[in-house]
Amino acid sequence: MVTRPDAPAGRGRRVAASPVAALARANGIEVLSPVRPREPEFLARLAELAPDCCPVVAYGALLPKAALGIPPHGWVNLHFSLLPAWRGAAPVPAAIWHGDEITGATTFEIEESLDSGPVYGVVTEPIRPTDTAGDLLDRLSAAGAGLLAATMNGIADGILTPRPQPAAGVSLAPKITVEDARVDFALPAFAVDRRIRACTPSPGAWTTFRGDRLKLGPVRPVADPGLDVDLPPGTILVERRRVLAGTAAGAVELGQVQPPGRRPAPAPDWARGARPEPGERLG
Repeated sequence: MVTRPDAPAGRGRRVAASPVAALARANGIEVLSPVRPREPEFLARLAELAPDCCPVVAYGALLPKAALGIPPHGWVNLHFSLLPAWRGAAPVPAAIWHGDEITGATTFEIEESLDSGPVYGVVTEPIRPTDTAGDLLDRLSAAGAGLLAATMNGIADGILTPRPQPAAGVSLAPKITVEDARVDFALPAFAVDRRIRACTPSPGAWTTFRGDRLKLGPVRPVADPGLDVDLPPGTILVERRRVLAGTAAGAVELGQVQPPGRRPAPAPDWARGARPEPGERLG
């Protein structure tokens, strides 16, 4: 099995194996963890093992031509989008961020270029209105595992032939940065909602309040907040049972809020402690 090297993890930042590496070692499976997959030692050992086909899930590194040529049936990647849509590191957040109604998972043969290889199989999955990236990835992981197993069985049985991806419909999904996850209340409510859900749980959506960073959980768009006037973007309105924030069009009801050094709390609980003044804003 091939995975990334052991790395610092958790609050203590202790060096630890990835869950898949720990599981493999517990079951007596050899683990290869090169810093870069073009390392001669890794390539030599992979050639000695002589795999027929190599399944890949979320490896996060580009495989060199020397590695791609070792297994006779190639490397088969499980990617969480309907290729050629959302090639890249963050296909699930991208689908939510851009308002897609349907996504899915694809198995394809890896080439040197990014997520462009011919496709073996596809499963589809609807995106629900309240899905976070974590919610959607959980469902796609379960459906995708079955797809990957079926693909590997089909290759072994000689009944699957990959088909080239369409030339049209290519879109890219680069990794979402912490700065990308900053909420822009100058956007409409639906766009604020999508951005926050796309960045949940990682890297985590955030804004600022009184100069401090405030993490935000998923919100609920409120098309008609029941106000006599619209809330300006970012402006907070504390009601008895909810906290609203204005956007460019409509408002959003805040969900979980996490101030620095504190645990996440429902927005009304946060507001009782923070006591926003009338007209105070987020962002």
